[in-house]
Amino acid sequence: MGVRGSRLIKEAATLVSGNVLAQVITLAAYFVLTRIYTPDDYGLFNIFYSYIEVLIIFSTCKYELAIVVADDEREAAAVSRFALRLNAIVSLFLLSVALLMWLTGLLPGNMAQLGWMVLLIPPMVFFCGTSRVYSFLYNRFHRYATIAVSDTVNAGSGALLKVVLGLLGFSQSGMPIGTVLGQAAANVNYRLKLHQLQLPKATTEESKAVARKHCIFPFFVATKDFINTFASNLPFLWAALYFERAEVGLFGLALTFTMQPTNILSVAFERVLYARTAETVREGLPLMHLIRRFLLPLLAVAVPVCVLAGFVAEPLFVFLFGDRWEGCGIFVQTLLPLALATLCCNSLMFIPNVFSTQRTEFGFYVALLVFRVAAIAVGVVEHNFLLAIGLYAAAGALVKASLLVWYLWQVRRYERGLTK
Repeated sequence: MGVRGSRLIKEAATLVSGNVLAQVITLAAYFVLTRIYTPDDYGLFNIFYSYIEVLIIFSTCKYELAIVVADDEREAAAVSRFALRLNAIVSLFLLSVALLMWLTGLLPGNMAQLGWMVLLIPPMVFFCGTSRVYSFLYNRFHRYATIAVSDTVNAGSGALLKVVLGLLGFSQSGMPIGTVLGQAAANVNYRLKLHQLQLPKATTEESKAVARKHCIFPFFVATKDFINTFASNLPFLWAALYFERAEVGLFGLALTFTMQPTNILSVAFERVLYARTAETVREGLPLMHLIRRFLLPLLAVAVPVCVLAGFVAEPLFVFLFGDRWEGCGIFVQTLLPLALATLCCNSLMFIPNVFSTQRTEFGFYVALLVFRVAAIAVGVVEHNFLLAIGLYAAAGALVKASLLVWYLWQVRRYERGLTK
């Protein structure tokens, strides 16, 4: 396999082990949480978190991605400083707007259901933004153990607080509050170990210069991610206005047990592969063998797991969580093709950043948004939430599979250039 391949597996194992532990903690907590909170409570939590996922993109404008591809350590320090300051400014602005809307009673759409909990959105955006910047900074220096520990701290403290708050009677606000505090704890762990990186001191002028140099990230990557995230959260941001919140909660739990493990694993794989791919390209070395050694074993494991999950999902959910969660398994079956396509695609989603093809990638996500808007619209018109989710998942799987093929084509094109 070689030294490089062995090192890749070791580093991926470090990240994945931490993520798997975090995932086990998070999912195990649901055995308790689903007996404390109702589907209606969980539907409200998903509405809350959908706003976090959309707004976090604007808080850093994806500048954290530039940390990995920066030319040297000083440039990496400068771009991280700029991203952290931008995150703080955006979070303060969001807090001002949220406070004003809450005090005046002008909360729009689903925010009206959140009430005072809308004030939890800005601090959650702040803690998520700083954690993302730190995780890519540690990734740059191959400090994967710190990332794994922070993920575990986030999952463990968040799950414990959700349980405690639920038992204390915080029926609707327990999960949002626990989530915010868990993310804050992960942020503290990153800060405590930051001195170990021995980062050079970057000036304000240097930070502004690297912000201009890497402006493709806010203009194309952030816009692309906004479209993708907005499209992914349409069931909560839009469909939830027309269907029962309990039904949305059932879908939310199914989404958690299919897409959350998928996303955590793909993020871990992407972090390691991103750094190694950037190094390989900088050195002018072949790349496809590295991608192949990752992708083929992944498919060999993921496909049988998805097939098995499709057969056991519905009875398993009823057995584990009780009769009031009946119907989750049907949503899981609908989401499994999307989960498989997302796992493979998102693990390689750094490819356009390495080869500067973000403009082309943007078109794929515009198509995804159009398809998913149409899917939800059909479900709303037909008054059928399951139909809306089925079409939503099918559209996502189609676009993700197309993206994966395009990523591999770019790697092949790069290697053809090496031979010339």
